[in-house]
Amino acid sequence: MSLKEQIYAVLAVSAAEKFNQALPDIFTPSVFSPLNCVSSVSAAKRAAAERDFDFIIINSPLPDDSGIRFAIDAASSRGTVVLFLSRAEQYPDAFDKLAEHGVFLMQKPVSSSSFRLASEWLISARERIRKTEKKTLSIEEKMNEIRIVNRAKWLLISELKMSEPDAHRYIEKQAMDRCVSRRTIAEEIIKTYE
Repeated sequence: MSLKEQIYAVLAVSAAEKFNQALPDIFTPSVFSPLNCVSSVSAAKRAAAERDFDFIIINSPLPDDSGIRFAIDAASSRGTVVLFLSRAEQYPDAFDKLAEHGVFLMQKPVSSSSFRLASEWLISARERIRKTEKKTLSIEEKMNEIRIVNRAKWLLISELKMSEPDAHRYIEKQAMDRCVSRRTIAEEIIKTYE
């Protein structure tokens, strides 16, 4: 899927009405949908528990919290890219706490052009995370296949008294002869002998 076809879910956590009203101009619905706005960290936690978001933008401070802990949790627990907006006097402390967790930071006030540029950085970061997630999933699938094939080999060893190399060759040959995956052969063996 090209970036032009990609849609990103956004959660904005901000108590500033002016900021919230400006968001749809920067995060256009054709690319960023849905754009959910909440005004507190507790509401943000509920929203994040209900669905996954590609981006979470935190406009600190908030009425119930600074948002720093929520930013760390959001960046650490899922494939979400987090942008934290901080007042100038709070920025050094926020940077010290958030940068090591991969949270993007911007010092307020932020111009519209800077915020648009930041939205493009968020997209780049999210796409990099997406590629990593795909690689991880591929590795997990491969590991699962290896486990299933090994289980089938042990069944052949215990049930048919084959040696480990013979069991391996048997699975490989069956897969090649029948033009199916080793996993398919292994699953059939497991079904037969378990």
